[in-house]
Amino acid sequence: MHDENLAILRGLVPVAWADGKFEQEEKEVIEGLLMAFEATPEEAAEMREWASVPRTVEDIPLTDLSFDDRRVLLQHAVLLSHADGDPSKPEQELIEAMTKKLRIPDDEAKSLLATATERAKRYMNLL
Repeated sequence: MHDENLAILRGLVPVAWADGKFEQEEKEVIEGLLMAFEATPEEAAEMREWASVPRTVEDIPLTDLSFDDRRVLLQHAVLLSHADGDPSKPEQELIEAMTKKLRIPDDEAKSLLATATERAKRYMNLL
């Protein structure tokens, strides 16, 4: 698995923990991404271990994410926040904090979030 994909996965874990619990549906999204990113068994085990404890926006590995990776992370975060139903207030607040941490300009973030939300609502039945 490429380092940037690992960084994206690590950046998603705070979203999963935002409401204080890492739900099964959220774990399934992470597992799906581990497969999509072609993680080795060792990498997958390392990621599961890292995700087993609550993480915050401060744990997002900003320096490991390129300009484009930051936008991918934000869009994936929206999808993950819908995995167990409508996003909770803590998940919404974390995503807002994430946009600031990722240094995505407000206008661009608003557009990315709107598109990702629409996509998440359309495809949630596939999860």
